[in-house]
Amino acid sequence: MEERREKNMSKTIIITGASKGIGKEMAQNLAKDGYQIIANYNKSEKEAIELQKQNKNIDIFRADVSKREECQKLVKYAIEKYKKIDVLINNAGISKAGLFTDLNDTEWEEIIKTNLFSAFYMSQETLKYMIKEKDGCIINISSVWGLVGASCEVAYSISKAGIDGMTKGLAKEVGPSNIRVNSIAPGMIETEMISDLTEEDKKQIKEEIPLRKIGKPVDIYKTAKWLIEDEYTTGQIISPNGGWIII
Repeated sequence: MEERREKNMSKTIIITGASKGIGKEMAQNLAKDGYQIIANYNKSEKEAIELQKQNKNIDIFRADVSKREECQKLVKYAIEKYKKIDVLINNAGISKAGLFTDLNDTEWEEIIKTNLFSAFYMSQETLKYMIKEKDGCIINISSVWGLVGASCEVAYSISKAGIDGMTKGLAKEVGPSNIRVNSIAPGMIETEMISDLTEEDKKQIKEEIPLRKIGKPVDIYKTAKWLIEDEYTTGQIISPNGGWIII
């Protein structure tokens, strides 16, 4: 156990959107596992500072990852301070429920840029270094809605389906450089994203899920940890969803 922890301490992980929800859970637990974490945030500075206080292995960096120039600054910071990036977890994402016909251009662009462009920019900038090292791991946080689509969340579904497509294509392209690329497509998880659901809504959803429960952020952390430590899985869309969606 101690030997694995020492090995982990030599690895640097960037997690985008790490100040809340699934990103925060991954940052907290991977730091406990001994990894050096660079937790990216944009607007949630207070939450990011509190996160950093929890573990000496957590560093924080503000960047709006929907913009390439800010992704470049984040990657440059990681390389200059830690000399390498072993793992990139593209977690930053937003959602907006509403009718597709009511979606305006500003809302569409915000969702696509935050969810999809950020993963594209961060992966492209990070791969410049991973390819040189002939080693690396990219984990994209997608969604079951990227697999099957969601009514009243069409833009979100499109953004996550795009991430899954990028995952598959990129895994084939960078596999010869010993870089693994996978997506985690969570089902219903207890985060702020479902805070608008009533208890009755949640009860109905639980009845649709074979395991009869809504997932927790720690479930996604466990999947991410496995993908970081695994050495032979790539190009996969792995969906921890309690059996809610089986395809």
